[in-house]
Amino acid sequence: MAITIATGGGVSEAERPLLYDVFVPGFIDFKGHPSLRSISGSWKSASFIIGVEMAERLSFYGISSNLVSYLTGRLGQSTAAAAASLNAWYGTAALSPIMGALLADSYLGRYWTIIYSSLLYILGLGFLTLSAAFNSLNSSPNYKTTLPNNTSYSPPLLQTTFFFSSLYLVALAQGGHRPCLQAFGADQFDPQNNKESKAKSSFFNWCFWSSCLGTLIALSVLNYIQENLSWEVGFGIPCVVMCLGLIVFWINGSVTYRFCVNEDGRSLFVRMSWVFVKVARDLQPVFGAISNEVEAQRIMPQQCSQFEFLDIASLVPNGSMEDDRTCTIDDVQEAKAILRLAPIWFTSLGYSITYAQPSTLFTKQASTLDRQITSTFRIPAASLQLFIVLSIIVFVPIYDRILVPIARAITKKPTGISKLQRIGIGLFLSLTSIIVAALVEWKRLGVAFEYGLMDKPKAIIPMSVWWLAPQYLISGVADVFTLVGLQEFFYDEVSSELKSIGLALYLSILGIGSFLSSFLVCVIHKGTSGNGEDGWFSDNLNQAHLDYFYWLLAGISAFLLATYVHFAKTYIYRRSIEIVGGYLS
Repeated sequence: MAITIATGGGVSEAERPLLYDVFVPGFIDFKGHPSLRSISGSWKSASFIIGVEMAERLSFYGISSNLVSYLTGRLGQSTAAAAASLNAWYGTAALSPIMGALLADSYLGRYWTIIYSSLLYILGLGFLTLSAAFNSLNSSPNYKTTLPNNTSYSPPLLQTTFFFSSLYLVALAQGGHRPCLQAFGADQFDPQNNKESKAKSSFFNWCFWSSCLGTLIALSVLNYIQENLSWEVGFGIPCVVMCLGLIVFWINGSVTYRFCVNEDGRSLFVRMSWVFVKVARDLQPVFGAISNEVEAQRIMPQQCSQFEFLDIASLVPNGSMEDDRTCTIDDVQEAKAILRLAPIWFTSLGYSITYAQPSTLFTKQASTLDRQITSTFRIPAASLQLFIVLSIIVFVPIYDRILVPIARAITKKPTGISKLQRIGIGLFLSLTSIIVAALVEWKRLGVAFEYGLMDKPKAIIPMSVWWLAPQYLISGVADVFTLVGLQEFFYDEVSSELKSIGLALYLSILGIGSFLSSFLVCVIHKGTSGNGEDGWFSDNLNQAHLDYFYWLLAGISAFLLATYVHFAKTYIYRRSIEIVGGYLS
């Protein structure tokens, strides 16, 4: 239902500002009526969405943060196999938002995609809880006594298949949930209203902060339950939390949410796709007319001369009739906007590979160190990820309330520093964290050698687990700069009709990074473990060389950071083009 606010005709210039104070242009409410500014959107809606984001992240990390322990323990996988399985799953979870975003922006809309994805999420978590319960029955002490001597327990193939099927169902569900929830939350702020536009930048900060609060609860409470009480309870709690999140989101939906209106009626993604189809089909320049007579009168600014080969798509051969597949100049410029994102997307992959390490190899590192806090309490290895979360929870308010106002006073920019500057700082900090990790691992191996523990994989090395704190803390601060910066960058640099796809592109960076990390682990393990050698990823970490792997990641990150700086310096922001040209939506 397309709703527009009349600003011409019978509406005087004096009345026009009053209309914009009452209604939000381009938005409707749940019932299809024009959205009233006083009772809809802004923090009234965003606060609920932030709460739902916290519930979803608690559920996701409630099962993922300690998954490597479940795979190497209950399912009996090796360290390398568990790391590969986990990275492949993380990659799927981070790439699936592309499919969810396409579905939302082209067909269902963000609100209903969130609803359906939440139901699928709950189903996957429920199946995962059942799988853990079945595994608990089969691996119980009474069951193990029936096994032959010296025979380790290995779950049946059907049970393992059911577990991984449930796990990947969760990955697919969060693919529809996460990009749409973040985009839907940002939609609650009117970009044409200065106050709400400034608040949108804070929304991304606080949305990230709340997701980390949910992660904190998962790491501190659920990991303890999983390792000391039962896995089925540890998996069941996220299922209950996700149910509560869906109820909160749905109840508020009919009251305060704002919904974007697509006045064209056609999917911008489909229209934009036709730009690439037409260019691929007609690589030779053609002589024709601009597809729309009104657009023929527009002057394209010099800033839009990038990717000129796409301009061919807006031409219609003389004598041809226009149809639904005719590409407008706006469609071509949207396609160019997507291509401009490609270098930033690619050069952020070094960060995403490093981002995959805390939940896999960092956790295995921690499992070999002295984790005894008191005489009766030993911190779970996976809970060391709390340092990342705590650093984020502490640093986000400092950044949003102290650093941004200071930077704003210096640079005169609403956000203090540009989005690309924020991302670049995060990439540098990520590089620093992996260098620190390599140095700490070198120290850990030295202590193991000094105490003669090289051939004792289950021995606890007399080295405090607090040695790992710096790499976790730096990673957390890097996330505040990089992740939030990428979220806001990919949201702002695409059309209002493609916001979910923009955030899906950001999430796909993390997905590709997980796959690349898994690929590197598999290739390096195969290449270094032959001829009787243990390799870099030996199950005995005292014989492994995780430090070599960390130095490799540092080299990759340094190269991509230098490349990023080059492209960031030449990037033209969408807003700059809009101001100069005035032809983008």
